[in-house]
Amino acid sequence: MSFPIFNTTESLLAVILVIVAFSMWAQKLKFFKNLGAPLLVIITGIIMANLRIVPGYQDIYGSIFTYCVPLAISLYLLNMDLVEIKKVGKEPLLAMACAIFSVCLISLIFGIVFAERINEGWKIAGMFVGTYTGGSSNLTAIAVGLEASQNTIAAANAADYVVGMPTLVLMFAAPAIMAKSKWFQKKWPYRFPEEEYTTGSGEKLLGEEQWSIKDIAILLALAFSIVAISTKISQLIFPASFVSAGRILLISTISLIFGQTPAVKKLRGKLNLGLFFSMMFLVIIGFMVDIREFFGSTIYITLFCLCVIIFSIVFHVILMRLFKVKYEYMLLSITAGIADGPTAALVATGGGWQNLVGIGMLMGVIGAVCGNYVGIGIAYLVKLLLGL
Repeated sequence: MSFPIFNTTESLLAVILVIVAFSMWAQKLKFFKNLGAPLLVIITGIIMANLRIVPGYQDIYGSIFTYCVPLAISLYLLNMDLVEIKKVGKEPLLAMACAIFSVCLISLIFGIVFAERINEGWKIAGMFVGTYTGGSSNLTAIAVGLEASQNTIAAANAADYVVGMPTLVLMFAAPAIMAKSKWFQKKWPYRFPEEEYTTGSGEKLLGEEQWSIKDIAILLALAFSIVAISTKISQLIFPASFVSAGRILLISTISLIFGQTPAVKKLRGKLNLGLFFSMMFLVIIGFMVDIREFFGSTIYITLFCLCVIIFSIVFHVILMRLFKVKYEYMLLSITAGIADGPTAALVATGGGWQNLVGIGMLMGVIGAVCGNYVGIGIAYLVKLLLGL
């Protein structure tokens, strides 16, 4: 048998879609549900590539990056309802704002420390801001906007998941630990009374949803149009060095504006359709992770990532305690930043915080909206400060 086993465009597309479909189906099983669909597709991709079932790179991978990343960004932000943000109160918004600020500050500090030691290090600083404010889709979106090389993207994602995976395990375990720890309860007395969050049906990730082919057709037409218009405008108004970054920011802004219109709000399936496209490129991220190369040449990137995630969480927790924010909001804002809204919703569900499931989802959306802007901003700030 010759390796890789699958290497044609048709067979690779089949493998990618099977992985995505399996990961979505597997969310009905407790273990895979706790792992999360996005993380599952990346792990599966890494295993298949390093067992040489699929190649580490093929032209089709670049095409998927080109089309799926901006589409996913647009669809996610078309689902953003700014009116809903006003209804959740100040504490969850403060928690998410502090999470974003913490990641930006720590990434800036360690970006200055590590950027000159790493190829495209200033871009990685922005990518880490993106992934720890809105998840892996933001990392890739910022990487595309900054025109990072595919090797850099793969290495940054690999470091993210090596460091982030144990952190997410801790996030899922945290509600039970916090509830049982008398020491924690004494040191952090700000919490919801149990009766306030253990009622309600909550929301389900990848649950059954009624939608029509008309909704899908309109959403795809709208998302493709936004991407096309943003691409054309960015080419006309931005200098060559900022065209890709400007394109991502325009896609984010225009999608956010359209998402507030009543007609778009009525369309169903925006979040799950965006998840589908984002999971396709996350599979590719897994395919491009060479474990041998990762342990040999990306130690600085991993150390950079470790510093960002540890110190940003510590700084965020300190801010939350100073502002006397309920610990449920503190934990959900960390999870929404490190992973995404659906993962924060799963943490809320696992902790029995049913009435906070929707807030966890919303925190993730806020992080995703802000991530592209602050990530690109921090990247260029690191570049400016270091004179790169």
